[in-house]
Amino acid sequence: MNIKKMTDEFSVTEQLSPEDLTNVADAGFRTIICNRPDAEEGQQYPLDMIENAANANGIDVLYVPVVHDTICSADVREFTKAWSGAAKPVLAYCRSGLRSCTLWSLMRISNGASSNAVIEEASKAGFDFSSFKEKFAHVIAEISGISDSTKKQKDPINEAQVMSYQETQYDVVIVGAGASGISVASSLLSRERRLRIALIDPAETHYYQPGFTMIGGGVFDAEEVKRPMASLIPKGVKWISLAVESFEPEDNAVVLNDGSRVAYKRLIVCPGIKLNWDAIEGLPETLGRNGVTSNYRADLAPYTWKLISGMTSGKAVFTQPPMPIKCAGAPQKALYLAGDHWFRHGLIDNVDISFYNAGAVLFGVKDYVPALQSYMDKYQAELHFSHKLVKVDGDKKLAWFETTDADGNVQTVETDFDMLHVCPPQTAPDFIRNSPLADEGGWIDVDPGTLQHKKFTNIWGLGDAANTSNAKTAAAVRKQVPVVAANIVADIKGQPQQYHYDGYGSCPLTVERGKIVLAEFAYGGKLMPTLPVWMLDGTKPTSMAWHMKKSMLPALYWHGMLKGHELLVKPVAG
Repeated sequence: MNIKKMTDEFSVTEQLSPEDLTNVADAGFRTIICNRPDAEEGQQYPLDMIENAANANGIDVLYVPVVHDTICSADVREFTKAWSGAAKPVLAYCRSGLRSCTLWSLMRISNGASSNAVIEEASKAGFDFSSFKEKFAHVIAEISGISDSTKKQKDPINEAQVMSYQETQYDVVIVGAGASGISVASSLLSRERRLRIALIDPAETHYYQPGFTMIGGGVFDAEEVKRPMASLIPKGVKWISLAVESFEPEDNAVVLNDGSRVAYKRLIVCPGIKLNWDAIEGLPETLGRNGVTSNYRADLAPYTWKLISGMTSGKAVFTQPPMPIKCAGAPQKALYLAGDHWFRHGLIDNVDISFYNAGAVLFGVKDYVPALQSYMDKYQAELHFSHKLVKVDGDKKLAWFETTDADGNVQTVETDFDMLHVCPPQTAPDFIRNSPLADEGGWIDVDPGTLQHKKFTNIWGLGDAANTSNAKTAAAVRKQVPVVAANIVADIKGQPQQYHYDGYGSCPLTVERGKIVLAEFAYGGKLMPTLPVWMLDGTKPTSMAWHMKKSMLPALYWHGMLKGHELLVKPVAG
């Protein structure tokens, strides 16, 4: 191990072995940054061995893999993020230390250092930087803000950066780093470790969305449902923290919002769903105040609980828009947990509860309706079907709904409220709806079984933005991910895609604090219980289902699903 000190806070070295980590710790290093792609060479120590040894010595490990000759500005940004958040001092390594020194030098230039200064520093450390300026001229120009006088003024895109993405051509590119994206990346790597995978998503925070309702019910704290995105990206996956602008499926490329293009051999599209708050007049202006809230946003869910816990009398209105929406049970979960609180505190007779549902029934699978209706009766909730929220005036505490009578006449109904919980209308994201990947409704057009795109055979879609008719829940994603991963690996090997998704979805309906109606069903509303009925009857409220929702499922999500562990969801050939 030959450590080369660049500053008091940063040093570089060649490939580490697990045995080196004790000496690294004794030298005072608190973080290691690995800049070498895992499995780059056959005799290379796997990153997980390095990480285990580092963690045993109290050292954090971060992963920013690069190939030296294709280092681009995106790599510099990722390295800068890792460095900025790392405990100091930091030791970075690659095969020889050159890539680590190059990233450090480019980061220094992005912070104002001159090229000559970093070349001198690298030379003193023993690195040959004689061709540094020429080799990385395009990166230096971009990160230092120097414009290329030969480019057209109207075109701000750095052509060399674009080419570096194209030349890479990842084996698999994944659009979206939500539950679907991270899980499918992990499941792919568990099958084929050497795949070159890029994951595209600008978000810096990842949320466990099934926990939002529990925050709104005073069960979870807001901090329990979020993690830094960087901490969840699987080892070996290239994270591109930019947004997708458009798709070029004929050229096997994705265009990003900075104008660069990412080339792929196979593409997985799973960007989630768009919450269309603007579709309801007056709603965006009053969200989070005037008694108007929604558990569909992490920052608003605590306000839901504040309203519920502080309300002793008045009118509480809960809404549900037309389908599809993610977790169709969530709008009424908010009602049940609120009603349970008021019931337990002897306030249920003082609070008028109304549920305005744009649909015609309480729940789409009839087997679960009797149990749910019994709780609506318990909380004395007034049900209004075929009522769609269209306008809100928070200052006046009024809401308006459109409803259609038996003769097809559209009427507008007005109601007052003291608390209004809104579930917003939902659509596929704009860049999906306006793309060649979309069907007539704007959703990703996939085969409902294989989840392969119907037109572009090297593209797959899953999660909330796909046009499959299943319930849009994390449980559905958990079943879809292994199917997509197995089918893609089969496709790579030239084998038939024999794995099929059955439409499974699950909606744990929190009917009271301590009990849940665990709805599990597949395509066509067919009941698909995971456990035998004698152990857990999902059509009835049970404390066992509550325990699963509260204590088991979050751990399964963070430490199982996102890590590629396919407990009870291994794909079955069909």
